[in-house]
Amino acid sequence: MGSLDIGLVVTGFLIVLVVVGMRVAFAAALAGLVGLVWIFWSRRDYAPDAFFWALDVAIKTAGQIPHSKISSQALSLIPVFILIGFLAYYAGLTSALFVAAKRWVGWLPGGLAVATVFATAGFAAVSGASVATSAVFARIAIPQMLEVGYNKRFAAGVVAAAGTLASLIPPSAILVIYAIIVEQDVGALLLAGFLPGAFSAVIYGALVIGMALVIPNFGPAVGGFTWRQRFAALPGALPIAFVVVIIVLFIYNPFGGDAWGTPAEGGALGAFVVFVMALYRGMRWRQLKDTLLETAKLAVMIFAIIWGVLIYVRFLGFADLPGAFSEWITSLDQSPMLTLVLILLAYAVLGMFMDAIGMLLLTLPVVFPAVIALNGGLDVTAAESAFGMTATGCGIWFGIIVVKMAELCLITPPIGLNCFVVAGVRPDISVQDVFRGTAPFFVADALTIAGLIAFPGIVLYLPGLLLNV
Repeated sequence: MGSLDIGLVVTGFLIVLVVVGMRVAFAAALAGLVGLVWIFWSRRDYAPDAFFWALDVAIKTAGQIPHSKISSQALSLIPVFILIGFLAYYAGLTSALFVAAKRWVGWLPGGLAVATVFATAGFAAVSGASVATSAVFARIAIPQMLEVGYNKRFAAGVVAAAGTLASLIPPSAILVIYAIIVEQDVGALLLAGFLPGAFSAVIYGALVIGMALVIPNFGPAVGGFTWRQRFAALPGALPIAFVVVIIVLFIYNPFGGDAWGTPAEGGALGAFVVFVMALYRGMRWRQLKDTLLETAKLAVMIFAIIWGVLIYVRFLGFADLPGAFSEWITSLDQSPMLTLVLILLAYAVLGMFMDAIGMLLLTLPVVFPAVIALNGGLDVTAAESAFGMTATGCGIWFGIIVVKMAELCLITPPIGLNCFVVAGVRPDISVQDVFRGTAPFFVADALTIAGLIAFPGIVLYLPGLLLNV
């Protein structure tokens, strides 16, 4: 049995482990270790006395991964971005954002729901976790929407769907994970997420307005705010703009010369700014302790998944499965764009059964090289490529699209995590009702993804303008 055959068998073994309920981190690590032992043992023709040699080499190979990756500066962005989100809640930024959004856009049809979308998008600019975003706004926005007559199913659905914007709008933990797995520039990916995130929020808002215009008694507009009241609501939301500016300045220096630092340093400074504001707003020791504990729990969970999957990725390299898959994809007698769409549809189906991070970590080591090959390879020019961009641009563009696809996992039954979180915060709303409430937003997401595919400039404009990507 050759290396490629071993790769296919072990991948099938991994799928079985995940289907029967083993955690992705442990399933990937176990499959990767078994695969490494098998590969090394096969090179000694399965001699009985060579088994323990193969086991020793496999363990040493797998054991190098946690240290080599934990020392990566990009990985340190994950806990920093998660910490910013938790601190922002105690700093009162969520309430300030919702009040500001309500005063500025509440007059529109479906005004409170539109305000929820834009306030959530604003909070996403300081929160790297979609689940935390949904939980926060389930407490703030749903009561006010129910008070003015919104259907509870839709009120819960808009919060769950809008919470997914945190996956796309920087600082985004999942974009950092993507960058680590496929070895792309973290700063370029974070910059690339701004416009698609704003575009997605606008599509969500337009959907809400359209539904309010068509459906009788959908949700009344909330008016009566003077211009003075609107401008008075803005200072409470300014710290978010400040954090965004800090992170951008540590990626790109608009005044010429090198950037002010690394994205990790910018994130740390942003966390310090929000921490000072939280202290000023009255955060107590118990709240700080809870913030640090929740950040540590979420970060460790993500780290464990990354380490486990990277052991499997190391095995894939020895089995050459990514290369074989790339050759097969490029040999198909159909347009590269059709193949890309089919890959994205496969992600939509896979998202019904796996969480977003696990899905991306398990598939990207194989799918990403295939997409680059579809575009024309690592050395292709934009003029000669299938998608009209260089390999670097293709990596960034595909990253934003696949992260947007991963957002669907958070609201897709049966395991849409955001829906369970909203139902957990609001026991009076069943998880089934939350899932039904998110249904219209699948249309919005489909339009967003179609727009990003048709107009890649939405993704690549900022990285091209600021970093010459």
